[in-house]
Amino acid sequence: MTEESVLRPSLIAPVGHVEPVPRRIRGTIGGRVAFDTRRALYVWEWRAYPQWSIPVEDMAEGVLVDEGHTEDRGVASARRHGLRVGSEVRAGAAWVWADDAPEPLRGTVRFEWDALDSWFEEDEPVFVHPRSPYSRIDTRRSSSSVRVEIDGVVLADAPHCVKLYETGLPTRYYLDRGYVDLSKLRLSDTVTGCAYKGMTSSYWSFVNDGATHEDIAWAYDYPTNQATGVAGMVTFYNERVDLYVDGTLLPRTSGAAK
Repeated sequence: MTEESVLRPSLIAPVGHVEPVPRRIRGTIGGRVAFDTRRALYVWEWRAYPQWSIPVEDMAEGVLVDEGHTEDRGVASARRHGLRVGSEVRAGAAWVWADDAPEPLRGTVRFEWDALDSWFEEDEPVFVHPRSPYSRIDTRRSSSSVRVEIDGVVLADAPHCVKLYETGLPTRYYLDRGYVDLSKLRLSDTVTGCAYKGMTSSYWSFVNDGATHEDIAWAYDYPTNQATGVAGMVTFYNERVDLYVDGTLLPRTSGAAK
């Protein structure tokens, strides 16, 4: 077992932690701005990553529509609102924190992510959820050899790789496509997004003797700036394949995020 297969940086922000966002945050609906703020807050409702809360004063006029319902949102109670921008209406899309919330959150709004059409951090789009200021990704070219097998069938055999390190997740091993036997893989229609790497361009499944292993490999052809080191390369879920690094079989790790 290699050391890197069992060690990984841990998540450090506790649930309920609140702190300011030192960046301009914008959200749009139907091509129109719903809010534009330089006073957003990070709010950790769970440890993996934060949400953004936006001051009500920085919402476009008339966007928030009170739906008359209050419920416990974990960090505190909040009142549910819809969003109306022009002819676009999004029910149950926003929550205004109540007076029992931590003082910085009072008078701010937390959104259901998919209720907005697009999110921007400064002038760059943000996918899936806000990026945690305490999480990072790094890519490193490596002379480590990588072999990938399922049911004894070799799907990839590369003399080198690019290792992608992401806080809280297992190391991913990205391989040049020339070392991946794509003739044994079936292209999938699946598309997923990552706040740190962007949107996937391809997924592949493997079928062998009637056994189907869905979406075991993927690629980012056009990743974010932070992940350009793996552009166009293919990686496999450590959790679902037999992965040999420098000849050593790694344990199948937990952590399903790609």
